[in-house]
Amino acid sequence: MDTINIQLLVIIALAVIALTVFLSFFPIMLWISALASGVRIGIFTLVGMRLRRVVPSRIVNPLIKATKAGLGLNINQLESHFLAGGNVDRVVNALIAAQRADIPLVFERAAAIDLAGRDVLQAVQMSVNPKVIETPIVSAVAKDGIEVRVKARVTVRANIDRLVGGAGEETIIARVGEGIVTTVGSANSHKDVLENPDMISRTVLGKGLDAGTAFEILSIDIADVDVGKNIGAHLQTEQAEADKRIAQAKAEERRAMAVAQEQEMKARVVEMRAKVVEAESQVPLAMAEALKGGKLGVMDYMNLKNLEADTQMRGSIGRQGDNARGDGEDKR
Repeated sequence: MDTINIQLLVIIALAVIALTVFLSFFPIMLWISALASGVRIGIFTLVGMRLRRVVPSRIVNPLIKATKAGLGLNINQLESHFLAGGNVDRVVNALIAAQRADIPLVFERAAAIDLAGRDVLQAVQMSVNPKVIETPIVSAVAKDGIEVRVKARVTVRANIDRLVGGAGEETIIARVGEGIVTTVGSANSHKDVLENPDMISRTVLGKGLDAGTAFEILSIDIADVDVGKNIGAHLQTEQAEADKRIAQAKAEERRAMAVAQEQEMKARVVEMRAKVVEAESQVPLAMAEALKGGKLGVMDYMNLKNLEADTQMRGSIGRQGDNARGDGEDKR
């Protein structure tokens, strides 16, 4: 009796294992659900998905959803998109949303957008409900040198035809910032911008900033306009400070050159005095040589000495007279 029970348990266990393996390769419940939803699909097609390492539920459930919405998709389209690395459920949801919103969108375009890395469902939703992009504070300077700080809100709608290869939100923000800087910079006064902030919107919209992007700009609204620093006065102050430093440097250069020239002149004077002293030291030797050789007589030598003494006396008398005149002028 015990042997019979053991055999029965083994048979039951083998049956459970066999049923589990069978159901893992043959998703009967999913097949029944598809048939009940009006989706014609063979059981061996589901088995083929298992062999191709495709999760059948990720294909069949979106196909059921698409069939109920009347999209007319087939299982090969969905499976090929899944094997390419796409999100089948998101693509089907986007197609359903586009159909309800009367937006022309085919499966191939939606699959291409999804494979490009963009959220196709969000793009469809943005086509129905436009998105508001708020730019950071953009600083620009008017012609009078006053800084104007502007913040804008850009209302955009997704352009499904340009989602593949089109630029993103960053490009829109950069172009709007460029338009703000251009508009403020061309204004004669910052007061003109404060009085008519809509001139920024008109100028920016007229530039066609949405060209080549994945969006269509609907409106540009100026959210905030503030007056910043006096950039013109600040730049003039810095320029004056720089000019002053340049002038000081040139003056210092001229002073250094003057000092160098003065030192050079002093060196030349010292050199000339040394030569004079050297020449004067040669005079007694020359006179002694002349006396010894008979070229100069004793009387001539004495007359020369008397002439030198007379010259020194006259110079001393002249200096004393000059000093006496100077003292008299000071007393007067």
